[in-house]
Amino acid sequence: MNLPRKPKAVVFDLDGTLIDSEALVKEAHFAACAQMGVAMSETQFLALVGMHREANDLQLKTYYGDDFPLEDFIGRTRAHIGDRVAPLKAGAVELMDALDELALPFGLATSSRRPWVEKHFAAHGLTDRFRAVVTRQDCVEGKPHPEPYLNAARLLGAAPMDVLALEDSHAGVASAHAARCMTVMVPDLLAPSDLQRTQAFVVMSLHDVEALLR
Repeated sequence: MNLPRKPKAVVFDLDGTLIDSEALVKEAHFAACAQMGVAMSETQFLALVGMHREANDLQLKTYYGDDFPLEDFIGRTRAHIGDRVAPLKAGAVELMDALDELALPFGLATSSRRPWVEKHFAAHGLTDRFRAVVTRQDCVEGKPHPEPYLNAARLLGAAPMDVLALEDSHAGVASAHAARCMTVMVPDLLAPSDLQRTQAFVVMSLHDVEALLR
């Protein structure tokens, strides 16, 4: 497996790619639903993965009705997570070190909001490592729209086609592909479909991304 070009910059997704947070978020969603007397299936949760909050709000209303108390649900999920911090994914530190060694600047493009990013960056000492950070609050359109990756590429000073995007979700892969980035999918909770395999290289871990770059 070879990349079509040598990347000039790398952009990470956050949840499920850089940090191992999707299982924690799933636990919080299921707990909040149980407290509110509704059920959430595995399939329903997976449909939310990688999407931004506004899209998820609309999806939750299709599950539970237009009068579903979204703010109550969000408050319960946040309370369940509390002060817990998701760990870094295996290979994340080694990959960032390799990018520094290769003099490749790297950034973040996430569907999450800035407080969640700042919490995890502070906990893992990442605040000064990322050259660019694009959160949901920095975009008009969220993933699967290309805007998050287009913004990250611009902040990194690279053409999108020279950016290597690292993603775990279907929405994220679609976003990076639509931005014309070279895209690598590192699956977490979602397995790649035939569509993702046409849009991205699929590898098993961030260790494989390091090997691909070298």
